[in-house]
Amino acid sequence: MSVIAEIIDTLENKVEKLFSKIKNLEKNNLELRTELSTAAQIIQKQSQEIEAVKAQYETLKIANTLLGSDDNKRDTKLKINSLIREIDYCIAQLSD
Repeated sequence: MSVIAEIIDTLENKVEKLFSKIKNLEKNNLELRTELSTAAQIIQKQSQEIEAVKAQYETLKIANTLLGSDDNKRDTKLKINSLIREIDYCIAQLSD
């Protein structure tokens, strides 16, 4: 009978250890999910900042060319032509 009691005690201890490990893993999983969510928010914010900086860079590049720099002159002319085409299209739509 004592052998069965020992087996039951051992089994109970193992089950308790398993429950403890499960709790720890669930806690760790929750922490990792929170960390992942935070990292995703940081990545999204940085992506938006990168896009804003790229737009600002393009604007500064065009402004620099308009001020007389020969660098990127072709890009500036293309952008101006594109804007003129858009304006012409808007005028044509208003005329109809």
